[in-house]
Amino acid sequence: MNKMLRVAVCGWDLSTASYDSVSLDVSSEDATPTDVAFKPDGTKMYVVGFSNKSIRQYTLSTGWDLSTASYDSISFSVSSQGSSPMGVAFKPNGTKMYVIGNSSDAVHQYTLSTGWDLSTASYDSISFYLQSEDDSPSSVAFKPNGTKMYVVGKISDAIHQYTLSTAWDLSTVSYDSVSFSVSSQEADPTDVAFKPNGTKMYVIGNSDWVHQYTLSTGWDLDTASYDSVRFDVASQDSSPWGVAFKPDGTKMYFVGISSDSVYQYSLVC
Repeated sequence: MNKMLRVAVCGWDLSTASYDSVSLDVSSEDATPTDVAFKPDGTKMYVVGFSNKSIRQYTLSTGWDLSTASYDSISFSVSSQGSSPMGVAFKPNGTKMYVIGNSSDAVHQYTLSTGWDLSTASYDSISFYLQSEDDSPSSVAFKPNGTKMYVVGKISDAIHQYTLSTAWDLSTVSYDSVSFSVSSQEADPTDVAFKPNGTKMYVIGNSDWVHQYTLSTGWDLDTASYDSVRFDVASQDSSPWGVAFKPDGTKMYFVGISSDSVYQYSLVC
């Protein structure tokens, strides 16, 4: 019981983060991985491959333990939608996938007829273009109910907030005219992740740090502020790109371009 209480308090606190000395080399699948995402139970992992313009699927025989990960030999090409895929996000049941393209300046929507199985993926022929907010988008994230979307802009050095009037349907997206600048912490942001209730936000970039923020009203970037808390990942990779968390905030993962690997960390007191 005491251990459970300590985890509840310390999850999502970057000041408690430490490297697990666990990583997965994905260079055999793609030489330039740019983002990582997980199934909520941690038994499936997805890596964006910039070089091969594909999303790759992996299985973790023990959820959230990268030492048990193996490639499923399943990939899905997004080259027809853009030559520079940067970020990926999923609906919680795995039946919708969203890929952001740097060259297309758009988020593209896909359906998986069997949740979390990339072999069943198909393009919905629905995209949302982002040039008005930033001409070099690098990452996309969603509120768990699919009514809010957040995009990292590398030129604006900001996170931009959008509303979907119909959940998970990109054809209903509109810009909230709300953004949050991270330029004081990160001149080249590459990915964003959120606590499930939207009260914590994490930004990773080529400064080799993960930065922590608080939203006093969940999912409202107008209420965001920097916690003056950051975690250095340079010892593992000098070009960090994508970041993801276990839903309870006790595990963090990032993908590095220099080493072509995914790394695992613990956030526990």
